[in-house]
Amino acid sequence: MRSFRYERSIDPGRAVALVAGEPDAAYLGGGTNLVDLMKLGVARPGLLVDVTRLPLGSVESLPDGGLRIGATVRNSDLAAHPTVRREFPMLARALLAGASGQLRNMATVGGNLLQRTRCYYFQDVSRPCNKREPGAGCSALEGQNRELAILGWSPQCVATHPSDMAVALVALDAVVEVLEPGGARDIPLAEFHRLPGERPDQETTLAPGGLVTAVRIPALPFARRSAYRKARDRASFAFAAGSVAAAIDLDGRLVRDVRLGWGAVAHRPWRPRLAEAALRGQPATEETFRLAAEEELAAARPLAHNAFKVPLIRNLTVRTLMELVEQPADPASGSAEVYR
Repeated sequence: MRSFRYERSIDPGRAVALVAGEPDAAYLGGGTNLVDLMKLGVARPGLLVDVTRLPLGSVESLPDGGLRIGATVRNSDLAAHPTVRREFPMLARALLAGASGQLRNMATVGGNLLQRTRCYYFQDVSRPCNKREPGAGCSALEGQNRELAILGWSPQCVATHPSDMAVALVALDAVVEVLEPGGARDIPLAEFHRLPGERPDQETTLAPGGLVTAVRIPALPFARRSAYRKARDRASFAFAAGSVAAAIDLDGRLVRDVRLGWGAVAHRPWRPRLAEAALRGQPATEETFRLAAEEELAAARPLAHNAFKVPLIRNLTVRTLMELVEQPADPASGSAEVYR
């Protein structure tokens, strides 16, 4: 591991100034992703700015019924928050599915969003990777790509984003509040992570030195009827082979409105807007859900080893939506199993 300088900041503006002033600086929150990458030699920051003492650790209810979550809130605390469990159960489920208890106790909301995309070859410094070294090539295209993208990838990169939390947040139309050298701004989460295009090394739309300060979830009353379902290779802590976040609003047996998010299928959390549009105003049936998922998945481009993800995501979508349709009228009364 490369030697580095360490600074601790208790002021967001000062933290941004420190990182913006050093081309190889990085923020250190829980360290659950960054420290591993440093050990592997993938990340080699010359300066670490510790942001765990910034005043960004609160969860606040907003006047419109939404929620504002500080960037240093720990994942375990957010999953257990009464408002999250009651109003946004898909988010609580995603957080609980995302890691072991020990990691959730350390990981922060801001750090979770900024996890590096997931790929064997990105973590192996002996193999070419455009994400580590632009222009080097993508080893995964012809290599081991079972866990990698089926949507939105480019010849430059086929990696996937690993966050479970972000899949729920993109379905909830969350907004990321950031502080950059040029000032504060809001970025819709659907626009926060980039598709790889020609520059897979640029993973977000943050300006250099930008700091995530909070995530804001707008009010969505029907999010009480929501769920998160994750398929993985083993029942213990593992990254998703595919995941679905869903919330549905029913008018009798018709879909009045719906929100969806898909995970482990693209370089960023995927918002299947074609599927959502196909569902609104339609009967809430297994066949309707299947056809809507297939409309979105028509654009899928499976690689040599991951074609299974197409039926997996379709079936997860159908099963999750059917689970929600079958919930009692007050879905909160049926959600206790999530937290056992």
